[in-house]
Amino acid sequence: MVFSSFVFLLVFLPIVLFLYYICPARCRNVLLLIASLIFYAWGEPIYVLLMLFSTVFDYTNGRLIEYFQKKNRPGSAKVTLIVDLCGNLAILGFFKYADFVIGNINSITGAGLSLLHIALPIGISFYTFQTMSYTIDVYRGEVEAQHNILDFATYVTLFPQLIAGPIVQYKTVAKELKHRRVTVTEFSEGAFRFSIGLAKKVLLANQIGSLWNTISQMQQLSAATAWLGAIAYSFQIYFDFSGYSDMAIGLGRMFGFHFLENFNFPYMSKSITEFWRRWHISLSSWFREYVYIPLGGNRRGKARQLFNIMVVWMLTGLWHGANWNFILWGLYYGVLLMIEKLFLLKRLEKLPAWVGHLYSMFLVVIGWTIFAQTDIGSLAGYFKAMFGGNGAVDSSFFYFLRCNAVLLIALVLCSIDYRGLVRKIRKGEAVQKEGNIYDVIETSRGWTAAKPVIMVALLVVSFAFLVGDSYNPFLYFRF
Repeated sequence: MVFSSFVFLLVFLPIVLFLYYICPARCRNVLLLIASLIFYAWGEPIYVLLMLFSTVFDYTNGRLIEYFQKKNRPGSAKVTLIVDLCGNLAILGFFKYADFVIGNINSITGAGLSLLHIALPIGISFYTFQTMSYTIDVYRGEVEAQHNILDFATYVTLFPQLIAGPIVQYKTVAKELKHRRVTVTEFSEGAFRFSIGLAKKVLLANQIGSLWNTISQMQQLSAATAWLGAIAYSFQIYFDFSGYSDMAIGLGRMFGFHFLENFNFPYMSKSITEFWRRWHISLSSWFREYVYIPLGGNRRGKARQLFNIMVVWMLTGLWHGANWNFILWGLYYGVLLMIEKLFLLKRLEKLPAWVGHLYSMFLVVIGWTIFAQTDIGSLAGYFKAMFGGNGAVDSSFFYFLRCNAVLLIALVLCSIDYRGLVRKIRKGEAVQKEGNIYDVIETSRGWTAAKPVIMVALLVVSFAFLVGDSYNPFLYFRF
């Protein structure tokens, strides 16, 4: 079940909201747990058991770590943490990477081992990272172990962020699992945020995704058409995933949870370093907190820092998928970030902002091209086309550009950070809220009356597009 389906929008969500607000507060976590299991089972009935096993496994290990620490047995607590991490990674590795490993063994040795053909459980990368962060934080003493297994299961399975993030660390919602309330204002803000996310997904990501889908299947591409396709995919993946994150954050607020922001206008970045501070913030934060800093971060000299960056980006690439293009994508960004750390970042800061912006977007589009092409041969062919191997321009480019000009302009405008413009309009008054266009717009006077009208308009138009549009993927489901 996806957020942009009629089953979710017209049946599942209204029923869950109605039941949530009529049931006693003490029963709401149980209701959310049941609803979340139904939500997940709609697409993955068998793998619900796997998710429940992970829930019980991490709950038990969290309790054991707490017990051993209270008994002053740090060695046993550490062993329990290691068992927990190895268990989680083994489950993730088996379901996500087994066939990848077997395929590469066959390619290298000619062993002819049979592939397992295991279906990838939806959202396993997200909920596995969430549960690992919980046990690590319990071990570090940053959170208390959750004693109520139903509350813990609610955290793990919470449907707004279950299958495509953002990655919600337990410590950010621990208090809200027990004590939360939703005012009319909170609910309306959540609903408005959800409508913006749905519009991003349906009106922007799906439409430009159709262009990428068409171009990527063409046999002969001029450089101009290939670049247009790569730019289309860059917009699609941004508005697809940021739209999903907006919907998740909005749904969370409707149920009393405050998830952290996951995007902050990444296409306004002036360096690759800045880009990764703005894109998929929950994943970047996870790797920084649980991998980069424990490895030593930047505290052990430049050489060790560069090594740590490369390790993090190898793992980031692997996290996204079991294909060589994802490993190459991780290496690509690891090398770029190393170059910026060594000398380039300081030079970029001295140049006009537009230079850094063009530099960043050029490299980001290259990166998304690597990300999109899971077949290395197809990737090589696409890069050949991008850099003139099939000619500079053809009639297809002008046709696609003419048909999608208005959409491309809208995509650019919706990628812009408007905070600077708002500051000018308000004559220098500081805008304190950050993170997304909703927060920016909210600072404008007179917005309260307009929000419901705009929300209804976005929902109506989005529904109209969903009725007539058969192209409605969610790109991050496969990760």
